[in-house]
Amino acid sequence: QVQLVESGGGLVQPGGSLRLSCASSGSILDFIIMGWYRQAPGKQREVVATITHGGNTRYADSVKGRFTISRDTAKNTVYLQMDSLKPEDTAVYYCNAKRLVDTDWYDTWGQGTRVTVSS
Repeated sequence: QVQLVESGGGLVQPGGSLRLSCASSGSILDFIIMGWYRQAPGKQREVVATITHGGNTRYADSVKGRFTISRDTAKNTVYLQMDSLKPEDTAVYYCNAKRLVDTDWYDTWGQGTRVTVSS
């Protein structure tokens, strides 16, 4: 069973930056899509950014131009560079990996890392 471990969260002032890391215990190229999701207090979990096996990326409208998802296949790690952070970015951020076996999708989640944007 592959495990995902996030790191890099913390407290940052508005306008600041953080880089989140998601380290996989297995090859990230085994996954069709990897991504970052977040869940703010009292809200549903939402997708922030995704990267496909082929390297294509997508972003939520709320983070376009501020966040960048990337990966290092040699380190089996996916990153989320977050710049120009806003208080509304405060949430627990989760790494997600999706595998497709025949016609069934399988999700793997990390434990989450908390990001707090506050002055």
